[in-house]
This record gives sequence, C-alpha cells and structure tokens, in this order.
Amino acid sequence: MLLIVCLGFLLSIAMIFINKFIKGRWAWLTTLIPLSTFIYFSRFIDDISEGQVIKISYNWIPAFKVDLSFMLDGLSLLFVLMISGIGTLVFWYTSSYLKGHQYLDRFYAYLGIFMSAMLGLVLSDNLITMFIFWELTSISSFFLIGFSNESKSCRKSALLALGITGVGGLFLLAVAVILGQVTSTYTISEMLSMSNEIAMSSDYAFIVILIFLATFTKSAQFPFHFWLPGAMQAPTPVSTYLHSATMVKAGIYLILRFSPILGETSLWNTTLITVGAITMLYSAIQMLFRTDLKAILAYSTICALGILTFLTGLGSYEALVAAMVFIVVHALYKASLFLITGIIDHETGTRDITKLSGLKHGLMPIAVAGFIAALISGGVIPTLGFVGKDLIYESTLHFKNNAWLLTIIAIVTNILLFYGGFLVGVKPFLGQKPNTLPHLHMPSIRLWLPPMLMVVLGLIFGFAPFLLGDSLIMPGAEILSRGESGLHLKLWHGFNTIFWLSTLTIALGFILFLILKPSYKLKALSEKFEFLSPKSISDYVVTIFKIISKYWTMLFQNGYLRHYVATYVTFIIVLVGFLLLKDPVLRIDYNSLADLTVYEIVIIIIMLLSTLFIVFTPSRLAAVLLWELRGFLFVCSTCFTVHQIWR
Repeated sequence: MLLIVCLGFLLSIAMIFINKFIKGRWAWLTTLIPLSTFIYFSRFIDDISEGQVIKISYNWIPAFKVDLSFMLDGLSLLFVLMISGIGTLVFWYTSSYLKGHQYLDRFYAYLGIFMSAMLGLVLSDNLITMFIFWELTSISSFFLIGFSNESKSCRKSALLALGITGVGGLFLLAVAVILGQVTSTYTISEMLSMSNEIAMSSDYAFIVILIFLATFTKSAQFPFHFWLPGAMQAPTPVSTYLHSATMVKAGIYLILRFSPILGETSLWNTTLITVGAITMLYSAIQMLFRTDLKAILAYSTICALGILTFLTGLGSYEALVAAMVFIVVHALYKASLFLITGIIDHETGTRDITKLSGLKHGLMPIAVAGFIAALISGGVIPTLGFVGKDLIYESTLHFKNNAWLLTIIAIVTNILLFYGGFLVGVKPFLGQKPNTLPHLHMPSIRLWLPPMLMVVLGLIFGFAPFLLGDSLIMPGAEILSRGESGLHLKLWHGFNTIFWLSTLTIALGFILFLILKPSYKLKALSEKFEFLSPKSISDYVVTIFKIISKYWTMLFQNGYLRHYVATYVTFIIVLVGFLLLKDPVLRIDYNSLADLTVYEIVIIIIMLLSTLFIVFTPSRLAAVLLWELRGFLFVCSTCFTVHQIWR
C-alpha cells in the first residue's frame, strides 16, 4: 500500500529524467499512475462492504510514536476511489488541454505530489503522519494554483491559499500534540475507543476549536472562504481536481473522521450546523452576482462544502448517509462542469457567461454532458443528485431541534444550487451563437470524454443507487455512526413530504433560471458591499499589520550601532531590576554558585579573541562576522549568569 500511495511522488521524481518524453505525444501515459491506484483500491470494495477494516503500519519514528500507519475502511475507501478515479480523468484531460505547454512536465510533477499527499492524508491512521500529508497538499496546491507564475494575480492567489491553509495546518499540528498528550497515542483508530475520556478532558473545548479552525480554513468555510475563488486562477485541470474531489474535501474528511471521537456534544454539533448554514447560504447568494463561469463554480463549491459541514453537524445516521452521498454527487457534477468550462474557454477564449450562447452548434456532446451535469447539480430525478437531495431533506426534517428552519435553509440553498448548475451547464449552449465567437469544432476526445463519463455515472447511480450504497456509502456511514445501519438507498420513496419539497425546489430553481439573467449590473451591485466582505476586512488587517511591522522594525533595527548597544544594556538593566523587585535584598550566596564549566571558559576566551580581531582586522566583512559571533556569545554568557542567579 505504501508503494501505491507514493506512486505520485515517484512520478514527480521521474519527470526529471523523462520530461522531454512527457512533453511530446506520450503525455497521456501519466494517466496510468492514478488509474493503477484506482484499480488497486477497487479490489478492496468487497472486503470493506463486508465490514472489514484493513490496517497496515510501517515503523518510522517509533521513539515518538510516529508511524506510517494506514487504515482502509468505508470512509477512506470512498475518498481514495474518488481521488484516484477523478484523478485518472484529470490526468488524461490535461494531456490534451495543456498539450505543447513548455512546463507540462512540471505540472504533472506537482499533480503527482498532490495526488499522493491526498491519498496519504485520507489513509493515515496516525495524526502526525496525517499532518505531514496535510501540509504536502497545501504546498503542492501552492505550485498548482500559481502554475501560471508570470501572472501577478496567480502568484497572489497561490500565496493567499498557502497562507490560509498553512495556518490551518498549524492548528492541526497543535491538536495532534494535545490529543497525543490526552490519549497517550497518535493513532486515530485507538482514539475512537477513548472518546469518553477525551470529552471529559479539560482540553476538550480547545481540541474541538483547533479541529474546527483546521477544517474551516482548508475547506473554505465562512469567513475563511475567500481564498477559494482566487484559486480559480489555476488551469482548469487544477480547479477540477482541487475543488471537486481533493483539497477542499480534506477538511470535510477531517471532521467526518473525528465525528465519532469528538462529536455528540453541543459545542461540536451547534458550531458545525451554524457555520455550515451560514457558509452555504452566503456562497449560494454570491452565485447570483457572478458572470465568470469559474467564479460561479467556485461559490457553488463553497456552498457544497457548507452543506457537508452542515450535515456533519446534524450528526444523525440519516445526515451522515446524506453527507456520504453528497460527496459523490458533488464530485461528479462539479468535476464535469469544471471540465466543460475548460472546453468552453479553450474553444471560445472567454468564460464570461454574458457573452456565451448557442454553443450547442459545434459542441453538441459537451452540451449534452453539461445538461446532465446540471440535472445532477439540481437534484432532478433520475440522477444521483435527486437521491442526495432527498436524503438532505430527510435528515433536516427528522432533526430534533428547529427542523423546519433547517429544512427551509436547505431548500433555499438547493434552489440556488439548481440555478448555478443550469447557469454553467445549460445557458452557454442555448440560443444563437454570437458572431463575436470563433468558429467551433469538436475538441479532442481526451477533453470531452471525461465529463461525459462522470455524468453517465451520475445517471447510473441515480437509476440504481444500491450499486453505490451497498458497496461504499453504507460501510462509511456505519463507521461514522459507530455501527448504526438499516438505511438503503432508493430512487423512489413515493409521494411523500420529501418528494413534494424536492419538486418545489426544482420548480423554483427553474423559474429563477428563467427570470434572472447574469449581468454586470448585478455584479456592480455586489461590489458596492465588497468593503464588508471577509476578504476586504482581511486586506485591512494585513495593511495595518504591515504598517505596524514597518515602524516596529525601524524602532529596533534603525542601523545605528549605539542604538543596538543601548538595547542590550537596557535589557540587562530591566532583567536585574526585575530580580531586585522579586527580592529587594537580592542576597546572592556566591559559595552556592556552581564552578566555572569548560563551556563558560571557552566562551570567555572566544569573546576576548574576537574582540581583539575586531579591533585589528583590516577586513570589514570579518569584523562584521566576528561582531555577530561576539554578540551571540554575549547572549549565551548572560543566559548562563541569569540561570545561576535565578537558581
């Protein structure tokens, strides 16, 4: 299993030697890496569906209880197949989309690192190991988002994504250390049996808050969501992979994995429900004001992530099943719509929805794929999206508190998701083609077949949801619900309340699509309130921080040697003054002081010799270096002295 996880890393190393070969006509051969990973893990579907959990461990740093421990269960298998399956299509799509690009080898190297990092993250059974893979996803995504590094906006977006997700990684490391102290282990599967001890710990609230901060930054929850729309600067294959099946789902995986360990408390459930509801409503409304296809999809992604956070917060068995199904639904339709957007951009040179229409003339197979993807997004029968939407309504209606309020929030969100899906998947292909658009021709099969395959899967799983439910969804839901079972996925449940709510959602979403057209007026209206957005507020904070940092630096690093000497002397005076306040008499028994050690004698000798060399050396560089050495040794000797006095 370790070799399979590391295949992406090996691919990136191999690019050093086969870069010219990959830049040519054989770029599609890289598809064999994720495809072999998908085939390998597919062999475990039957075992996992029967309730088995496969664990493999390799010794790494046993002294610190850090091992390369991998655990394959229902939850991790779903994510692994999604990462490798969609990864296969993305690798294949890239071989045509970036054909002839001078840095295609670099792109595949970054993509391979990212894929392996995601596989390691969802398979890790050791928290420290998970943190390492978590950080690798942030670093590799930085290179992917900033792939077009000649663009200032790409570089800025990459830095923003790295900054926010990197901070989240620090929170994950902190929670790993605290959980390790509370449970005396870093093994996640062992923590499952210690959930009561963790809940009773005085650090429980701190642990949960840190988990939330790591999750919300990685999975773009409000108010940390603003890095994700900026990440759309990346090439379309990156946007597809990061936002449908991998990076943004890492935070969702984290809260799902820890739900049986930290869940079932008011702090856990209420926070996730609140943040998820705010995120999904806010981002769904933002779709109404966007005219760029990728921007619409970006806010649609944030909305979907909010729904998953919301469902995890509900915490019931029905809600966890709904979350598992919606993970697959979102991956299928969102990856399809992203790839279709890439084709549109590739063929027309624009993603502006106000300039796109009539693309069915010349791109009919892509139009069909877009229409089906929109149906899946809108939850229209007989797609898997319909099954997922019904499960969402079932979980909200059966919730113990504020059931109808939560259901109304879910309905409004799904109406806007319907609108966004049809906006991207249907509107560009309707009507007459403007004369301003170039002549259209069918692109390579490597471009249009991947989205077609995914929407066909959405239809197959819709007609026969048991194919997905019995093999992948239910084993994962049983892990999350600690063995609860009994729900079976079906397309049709009769004319019940949930069916009529679903019908109402589709009807209102279709009406909204007919009457509300994207325009620059709507976009300008939203920009009037941009100063209140979290992104603008964060920009204000960064500006203030830069100003303070500048004056702080000028205060202590102004270039005058006398100033530095005064700082040293002031520090010593303050330190001695503190000791005098602590003990005004400051009775020091010199007989109790330890004898001079060889280290202290050596420090004194070096300080004396360096002072002599500073005075007599003709080299300015040597004088500077020796001055720095003398200052360092002065600090060391001061620390020794203070330690003796304090003791």
